Parts: sequence; C-alpha cells; structure tokens
Amino acid sequence: MNVWIAIGLTVAGCYAVKLAGLLVPAGALERPAVRRLSALLPVALLAALTAQQTFSTGHALVLDARAAGLAAAAAALLLRAPFLVVVAAAVVVTAGVRALGG
Repeated sequence: MNVWIAIGLTVAGCYAVKLAGLLVPAGALERPAVRRLSALLPVALLAALTAQQTFSTGHALVLDARAAGLAAAAAALLLRAPFLVVVAAAVVVTAGVRALGG
C-alpha cells in the first residue's frame, strides 16, 4: 500500500472520530458513569503506555535503565517535587545507569 494512501485513511479516520464525538448528545455526556469514565480513562491509558514503553522491548519483558528512571521519577513525585525536577531526576538516573552499563 502506498504510504500516502495510509496517511489519507488515517486523516479521514481521525476526522470521522472527531465528528462522531461532536455528534454525541449532551445528555449522554452528563451521566455520572460517563463522567467517571472520562476522568479515569486518560490516566489508565497513560499508565499502560508508560508501563509498555518502560518494561518491554519487542515481545520481551526487560528490566533495564528505563525502570530505574521510572523509579526515580516516582520517588520525586512522592517527595512532591516540581514537574521539571521529576523529569530531570528520571533523565539523570536513566543516563547514569546506562553509563554504568546497566
């Protein structure tokens, strides 16, 4: 398949999903279950993406420098550090572990 056909289909699909979201009646969005789901779903998806990117390579589970960086970020979050400090801690620890051969 030509790459441009795939890009065009992706653009059309994204537009269709956006349009479908705009066509949902307002009453359906005000239900308590829908509001709870819409509040929790992004957090769950982000957590799943983080876990998948941290602990896998291809089809194998791995425990490498990325896991150490994630642990450092979690520790910084528990200490209520600002966001930039959390990111910096993760970067520094990941780079340090990789530099040490881990």
